[in-house]
Amino acid sequence: MKSVFSFIQVMLSNEYAKKSIYVLLLRFIGVLFLFGVTLIITNNFTDTTVGEYDLSRSVLFLVGGLCVLGFNQSIIYYSGQLKSRDGLNQLKFIYYKMLKAIILVSMSLVLIFLLMPEQIVDGFFEKPVYSFISKTVFTLLFFALTMINIEVYRALDKIIISEIFRNFYRHIFFLVFLFGILFYEKLDLLVDVFLISYIILGAVSTLVLLLKFGRISGEGISEIIPLKSILSRSLPMSVSSISFLIMQSIDVIFIGKFLELRFAAYYAVAVKLTLMIALALSSVNAVYASKISELFARKDIITLKQHIKKASRLIFVITIPAILVLLLFSKTLLGFFGAEYQQASTALTILLIGQVFNALCGSVGMYMDMTGKQQIFQKIIVSALVVNIVLNWILIPKYGMIGAAFATALSTILWNVFGAAYLLKVNKVKTFLH
Repeated sequence: MKSVFSFIQVMLSNEYAKKSIYVLLLRFIGVLFLFGVTLIITNNFTDTTVGEYDLSRSVLFLVGGLCVLGFNQSIIYYSGQLKSRDGLNQLKFIYYKMLKAIILVSMSLVLIFLLMPEQIVDGFFEKPVYSFISKTVFTLLFFALTMINIEVYRALDKIIISEIFRNFYRHIFFLVFLFGILFYEKLDLLVDVFLISYIILGAVSTLVLLLKFGRISGEGISEIIPLKSILSRSLPMSVSSISFLIMQSIDVIFIGKFLELRFAAYYAVAVKLTLMIALALSSVNAVYASKISELFARKDIITLKQHIKKASRLIFVITIPAILVLLLFSKTLLGFFGAEYQQASTALTILLIGQVFNALCGSVGMYMDMTGKQQIFQKIIVSALVVNIVLNWILIPKYGMIGAAFATALSTILWNVFGAAYLLKVNKVKTFLH
């Protein structure tokens, strides 16, 4: 027992470990908000309405992620590169170029959707969903702005501000509107107020960031990175990011297609519970990513490997206890959202097995993205995505939520194991626990 406490004490004496804990706490608050919102929704709205909300949410996250073009990852890479040569003030010009590209892509997708017949959308899902999917599409730009802005704050070492937007404002606007429609008994407006909350968040986060950049001087900048160069770095990250989002959303979307919408609601709650596991990994990556990019640019490989080792151990310490709690009390936790949600308990268990491998393999994706291996990572993720889609298409009609969970867990295991094995063989880097 003493050795465990001493290990934890040593880990927490590290500066980056402390920052990771702060980020984790803020993200845990965000998760509490998310589950608070979910509890209110599942206990006050019909299963079908909740299913519409979860389907809208999945589409927004998936297609909105496409609009970001991988800029949310590459901006962290560029911040590390710029810090290595004391040129962080150049970041604002990179952001302005990214902003123009995001607006162009988002508006193009809206135009494409407007030209698409309503029958195509309803025909794919085999149910009338066009009305709320169309509202979702019109929110894409604001979602994309929110995603890039959150990461730009992190790139500027404003991690607390970044996490406040990510974990507090991201939920508080929706929560306020939620109480409003419950008070006035306008329960059919659930999807509308969810989307409006992102419109506000995207607008506010952009305005604050533009004001901040307005105070940063552009003097002393000798190199302006062209958009073509930014895209060549970002697009492979975008493919990886979109693949991630598809793997996180496609199961809910396919359940919405093949099964009744209420099953999408049940399964989505299980997916949200697994966010508590992914929380630890993302919190540690949020703190270490820029430093890994900086150390790689300085060619300080020894220190870089030390940071990766500390990150993998910290992820393990935080993650495994949470997995055990969720495994032991899965039915009880799902029961808080309603007795019918306990139908997703087996699916939750399967999803958690995938998260065990995610935790043990460590910061595979972050390391590849921050060290110029984003194209290799892209191939690994896309391969796992193909497996995920094929398995979802085959298994959901036969096995329902359990089939969806198996597809997601297996694809998660595949990309983590192959990624960690590649880094060990080619770069002699151990991202996994050791």
